[in-house]
Amino acid sequence: MLLAAVLALTVSLSADEPETKLRVEVKTLKGRPVDRASVVLDFVEGRSVARFGKKIRTHWETRTNQDGVAKLPPIPQGKIRIQVIAKGYQTSGNVYDVNEEEKTIEIRLNPPQSQYSVHQ
Repeated sequence: MLLAAVLALTVSLSADEPETKLRVEVKTLKGRPVDRASVVLDFVEGRSVARFGKKIRTHWETRTNQDGVAKLPPIPQGKIRIQVIAKGYQTSGNVYDVNEEEKTIEIRLNPPQSQYSVHQ
């Protein structure tokens, strides 16, 4: 009986937490896809760290495919930080509010800045 009550509570908590299917598109400033870019996602707000002693995942890392797309598993809605790292481009990082059933985030990467020195 107690096990059934715990299972019912777990199922109701999972059902109450809305999730988002997230897709991240990484492109150059000219709109070309950037493949093999690292996409790092961390939760900022809106997600509990533990439920019934089980730690909940709050960090994902993946890479973009040849089309510059990174697909992530369904994630709970809330504020997330996405950081994109790609060879030959400036690192990009922003915080996004995710509160839809499906969301596509397009990130445009800048070319590297020219180096300069303060020493002469």
